[in-house]
Amino acid sequence: MKKVLLSAVLVAAVLTACHDKESNNQTNERMNTTLQLTQEWDKTFPKSDKVDHKKVTFHNRYGIELAADMYIPRGEGQEVRGEGLPAIAVSGPFGAVKEQSSGLYAQHMAERGFLTIAFDPSFTGESGGEPRRMASPDINTEDFLAAVDFLSTQENVDPERIGIIGICGFGGMAVNAAAIDPRIKATVASTMYDMTKVSVEGYFQSENTPEQRMEKRRAIAAQRTADYKAGTYQRAGGVVDPLPDDAPWFVKDYHAYYKTERGYHERSGNSTDGWNVIGCQSFLNQPLLCWAHEIETPVLLIHGEKAHSRYFSEYAFERMTGRKVEGESAKEGNKELLIIPGASHVDLYDDEAGVIPYDKMEAFFKGI
Repeated sequence: MKKVLLSAVLVAAVLTACHDKESNNQTNERMNTTLQLTQEWDKTFPKSDKVDHKKVTFHNRYGIELAADMYIPRGEGQEVRGEGLPAIAVSGPFGAVKEQSSGLYAQHMAERGFLTIAFDPSFTGESGGEPRRMASPDINTEDFLAAVDFLSTQENVDPERIGIIGICGFGGMAVNAAAIDPRIKATVASTMYDMTKVSVEGYFQSENTPEQRMEKRRAIAAQRTADYKAGTYQRAGGVVDPLPDDAPWFVKDYHAYYKTERGYHERSGNSTDGWNVIGCQSFLNQPLLCWAHEIETPVLLIHGEKAHSRYFSEYAFERMTGRKVEGESAKEGNKELLIIPGASHVDLYDDEAGVIPYDKMEAFFKGI
């Protein structure tokens, strides 16, 4: 079997080499598509005078062009940009856009000396990909890897000092990216969700029976048929609005961010009409963290003490270290779980509560 596999790899390599020369121009053309990007400042946070900002694009291995905001720390003249800066790619939360939390994180980290990009995942925001508002544990993990491709080739970036930050649902994607790409030298997952775990089990394992999972599968299958007949995709709706009186407190927290001036953005699915109903189907069948225990590089998991989602970070820490924790900060080797006292899930989206541990993240990334 090993000989067969090796032969297949060698044949693929030979065929690739034969086609490289004749297809190079076509490949380059596909890799440099152009997105129409908004140029005015339309973030949910004020622009910093400590960094330079510009729009950039890059492609993933599926040929999807991704849009990002780049934040470059200002130094004396141009010298700081010629030293090979440490770099960070940021994305999330799940259903958000780069003009919200990820951009805020990126700008703050740029103020601390990192070249950063906050990017819209495939099928969302200003990034490419059709149809819109689809999600994939593979493609969205690949989006982080594509960001590393891009950063690794920038003249003002040190390719040996590239890290990533994933927020909320993209925290799980970030950990998954770290498990597959050793170019990622350090990973932060802030207020993370494991989107596959919650899809399969429901919140707090409330839908964790074979019958309940089959019910979900049947519902999505029926929706696929309906969508195909209609020639369009039904949206699931964003954050509930108006809020019912009996809404869980964490749903009220989401509303306070996504549906108010604090965090609303017109391109954000959570602020508007959400994902396609069938958009997250593959999360039922593709667990994100199955190889988290083989991550060799440092990982910092940050979560609020009062967050309904805290158990996702606890689970991720357990997957990486084999050590179970409940409600407390912990460290095992180069893996750390930091619990922020009194903080909720959404408190780590922005500076409203002043609890995002930027000093900790700065020290963490500068240690790589």
